[in-house]
Amino acid sequence: MSNKPPPPRPAPRLYLATPVVDDPGSLVAELPALLASADVAAVLLRLKETDQRTMISRIKALAPPVQKAGAALLVDGHPELVARGGADGAHLPGIAALKEALPSLKPDRIAGVGGLTTRHHSMDAGEIGADYVLFGEPVANGQRPSSQAIAERLDWWAELFEPPCVGFAISLEEAHDFAASGADFVLVGEFIWTDPRGPRAALIEIDAAIKKAHATATASQDPASQEHG
Repeated sequence: MSNKPPPPRPAPRLYLATPVVDDPGSLVAELPALLASADVAAVLLRLKETDQRTMISRIKALAPPVQKAGAALLVDGHPELVARGGADGAHLPGIAALKEALPSLKPDRIAGVGGLTTRHHSMDAGEIGADYVLFGEPVANGQRPSSQAIAERLDWWAELFEPPCVGFAISLEEAHDFAASGADFVLVGEFIWTDPRGPRAALIEIDAAIKKAHATATASQDPASQEHG
């Protein structure tokens, strides 16, 4: 067997969560420039709850600008609307929701999952076919694990498992730490949209921070650099 270390993971990419969308008009206008400004792999569409026809029309409005930018559009929940709206997949809140949605999403669409409170749940999600696992999102009352606990979970997953892992960051500092810990994607949302400089400036700053964190972490793990250090 070879003693060569596995190739380093590529630099993490951004996963941008939208505000809760009621009228998609302003977002449709804003997204092309926003997605062109940084390395955004996917957009998580958070829809305001209403009737299915209205929600499908909102997905249909937002899918083209996201997909034209080379990103995937995932719907937060509502896997039954994904195909009808032309989205690329769904993000599901936990193992039960993932199991229920898999038959309608696979093999053509993405099924990501969050709400994984234990390592066992995370492993189950990977085994049954989740396309990514998300760590660190708040529960219903707004509580979430500490930054350190999320970073440790990302580090554990990245070392042992194949499916990509996503870190849910609520600040620039968390985005940096999660990128250094082995996240394949860093999910950013509310703090991007509320940044006083505007979301574009915030997104550019975050993108640079996660690329730098990954480069630093990769260099520190390189045996050649340690031998010459």
